[in-house]
Amino acid sequence: MATFEVIGGKSLKGELVPQGAKNEALQVLCAVLLTSEKVTISNIPDIVDVNKLIDLLKDLGVKVEKTGHEQYTFQADNVNVDFLNTPEFKKKGASLRGSIMIVGPLLSRFGKGYIPKPGGDKIGRRRLDTHFIGFQNLGAKFSYDPGDEFYRVEAGNLNGCYMLLDEASVTGTANIIMAAVMAKGITTIYNAACEPYVQQLCKMLNRMGAKITGIGSNMVSVEGVTSLYGTDHRLLPDMIEIGSFIGLAAMTKSEITIKNVAYDELGVIPTIFQRLGIKLERRGDDIYIPAQDSYEIDTFIDGSILTIADAIWPGFTPDLLSIVLVVATQAKGSVLIHQKMFESRLFFVDKLIDMGAQIILCDPHRATVIGLNHDHKLKGISMTSPDIRAGVSLLIAALSAEGKSTIHNIEQIDRGYQHIDERLNALGAEIIRK
Repeated sequence: MATFEVIGGKSLKGELVPQGAKNEALQVLCAVLLTSEKVTISNIPDIVDVNKLIDLLKDLGVKVEKTGHEQYTFQADNVNVDFLNTPEFKKKGASLRGSIMIVGPLLSRFGKGYIPKPGGDKIGRRRLDTHFIGFQNLGAKFSYDPGDEFYRVEAGNLNGCYMLLDEASVTGTANIIMAAVMAKGITTIYNAACEPYVQQLCKMLNRMGAKITGIGSNMVSVEGVTSLYGTDHRLLPDMIEIGSFIGLAAMTKSEITIKNVAYDELGVIPTIFQRLGIKLERRGDDIYIPAQDSYEIDTFIDGSILTIADAIWPGFTPDLLSIVLVVATQAKGSVLIHQKMFESRLFFVDKLIDMGAQIILCDPHRATVIGLNHDHKLKGISMTSPDIRAGVSLLIAALSAEGKSTIHNIEQIDRGYQHIDERLNALGAEIIRK
């Protein structure tokens, strides 16, 4: 188990370029299975979860070639569907939640898709019903073996239909769209997720020959085609990393410029950080955050305590609530953090309390943070990263704290953040990987 040793209390200065979007990468990499032609994808982040998926594609027989910095070509012209029945696939597929999105493309092109119960962050229940109900609506037969926790869907033919999703699942929407692109007739998906990453997937599929309309809305229409073709695609910058860097700048009183952020795709993210009192300035497609000695949390119009809650897009992404919570610990004022989607994601606050933060964990979904306004620094402690986003939140806390902090299980951070220690050390941080 790898560890970070962090010497906190240092102000950083410089520029950061966000990595390619992890959540988009997991979708579009699975989409290469829809065609026998070559697909080129650039801005692919060098992170554990993405590399695991690329290895899984190789095992399925996809030809993978690295053709440049963060650029790969993929050609799925000789897919070995029998690999899905091997013990090796069950082991590898179970280690990565994003592997669920190979099922839609495989079902669409080969008539069957299997997956073991996927892993990922331990942040509460993350059901897969939306995916498989969607496949059934298209005409697939679904089976689940509770003994070996293995899901199977098979179909001789898929037929377009109208469906109302039971939740606006991002991965569920992506999976169903990929299953529907070669189904007969028209598929209408209502209550579809409309995150920028789903939009990116749809635009990529249309360049491959798909006929998808309603992109960016919660009603997507897919007219089936007989085959798809190769294309080039570039990933958006990772909005979660961008938000993490904004929070890092505020907590460490640092002057940081985040380059090439695709600002128009960030939705309410800049606004939410501004409501915490963080000054940030758009400069072209960059975000400039000046060094601030303090930042004050806004209130609602009637003066009541601000509540920040996650919501489906274009609401505030749940992946940044952990960052917001940490940033609030050194703000002036108080805020209620409401994590609606996952019931275990706030449990890392016990580490922040041990560091000196003033937080009341109201229940598994809500925490009240009383900001310290930098009057009382957090203190370094030894802690363990429970998931990707909480891990980076603890790293930000450690970078702002007095003394040395030790963060164990940093493999969780590496799953979602590319060479984070090297990039922050280049700005003046002191992070030692052991």
